[in-house]
Amino acid sequence: MSGKLWGIGLGPGDPELVTVKAARIIGTADVIAFHSARHGRSISRGIAAPYMRPGQLEEHLIYPVTTETTEHPGGYQGAIEEFYEQAAERLAAHLSAGRTVALLAAGDPLFYSSYMHMHRRLADRFAAEIIPGITSVSAAAAALGTPLVEGDQVLTILPGTLPAAELAQRLRHTEAAAIMKLGRTYPAVRQALTESGRLDDAYYVERASSERQQVLRAAEVDEAPYFSLVLVPGPEPTTPLPLAVNENHTAASDSTMGEVTVVGLGPGSTEWTTPEVRRILSTATDLVGYTTYLNRVPARPGQRRHASDNRVENERAAMALDLAARGARVAVVSSGDPGVFAMAAAVLEEAADPRWREVPVRVLPGVTAANAVASRVGAPLGHDYAVLSLSDRLKPWEVVAQRLSAVAAADMAIAVYNPASAQRTWQVEAMREILLAHRAPETPVVLGRDVGGPDESVRVTTLADLVAAEVDMRTLLIIGASTTATFETGTGTRVYTARRYARA
Repeated sequence: MSGKLWGIGLGPGDPELVTVKAARIIGTADVIAFHSARHGRSISRGIAAPYMRPGQLEEHLIYPVTTETTEHPGGYQGAIEEFYEQAAERLAAHLSAGRTVALLAAGDPLFYSSYMHMHRRLADRFAAEIIPGITSVSAAAAALGTPLVEGDQVLTILPGTLPAAELAQRLRHTEAAAIMKLGRTYPAVRQALTESGRLDDAYYVERASSERQQVLRAAEVDEAPYFSLVLVPGPEPTTPLPLAVNENHTAASDSTMGEVTVVGLGPGSTEWTTPEVRRILSTATDLVGYTTYLNRVPARPGQRRHASDNRVENERAAMALDLAARGARVAVVSSGDPGVFAMAAAVLEEAADPRWREVPVRVLPGVTAANAVASRVGAPLGHDYAVLSLSDRLKPWEVVAQRLSAVAAADMAIAVYNPASAQRTWQVEAMREILLAHRAPETPVVLGRDVGGPDESVRVTTLADLVAAEVDMRTLLIIGASTTATFETGTGTRVYTARRYARA
């Protein structure tokens, strides 16, 4: 009878993290097989040594090349493929003779491991069973003392051998990441972390679970051995970072300062919230915002939410800055784009106060309501256009009227925010009268309500037929210019503003 091949996951390095089953099979196997580089020192054998018994046969599989050059006619890949074929036949000889072979693998046998190359070549001829092991990613997270991901966050595992530009792109679009295969690749990995804006959130873990374990901020590391990785956790780290200090690395200076990031959720649909904004929302310790907008953000364990009325923007901004000054990572939540009639200006107004000058403030863009409504009918904002708010809560109506008249006279399309509310019911009709002094009655008007939300409605009318009673606070208006045209299709009215004026 043929023997059986066992793929033994040994875990990340600590012999006490070897599973009970793995230890039992190591102790009973006829043959212990393991890999090493030319220097002959096998980390896997060292982990398994406490569970081996005297007299076991050993197959030491030595790679012909690791990072050095080779004269093999097939180059590096040719040399490695030939080695795997020869190594598989050495193990096949034992299996054919009826011996049980335990092939050791650091971490997990099917997670960036050499075991899989033997499995592909032997599992179709001999019985094979895999014993999973604790991965280095899990061990590194344990060393950091923080969850990698929580809730619906996404964890991406990346090899450091990817080009720096591709690494940066992938890092921008995931909540959490683990970057493996460092060594000579670390400078490119650090470059990718910097370009993606993730360097400050990244941690370097070397030889996780071993006596030589180190945990550092990735920004503090210039070079790395192969047995190391980088973690970018999704949640905010929950325990103080146990930074190591030696002759090569210095600990990062202690700081209690957090940061404020003002984000835009987009106008309604979760699909219009950018990956960058989703990442910030998932890693923030505190969310600050108008109750209606905060309700659009999924609740996360341990994350504090500070909801308030829509009329206390400056108070919200001051609260966010105060929280950050005491160490919190605060996301101030707006709908649409935070820089368009939203919280970015309020936060920066407060941040100019000397009390908050040292608090880092970032603004992340979002899809605007104007662009969302425009997209539903075509391209009514396809040429020059102005963005105005009809609200007179923060500026007098005389200023609003003056600006409406000036923009109308300039013959630009207009996106009108905050056209009406329960307390403001007359401004839409007043706007209509001002515009009709400069625009033709048949000028197209787009009414978009709750675009991207469950109650979305979009319709096209004219300036003459605009009915003020049909407009509320959740409606955005787009008033066309003289070059704005409409036409009918099988899917409804299409609207566009021509990109050029007719020449005389």
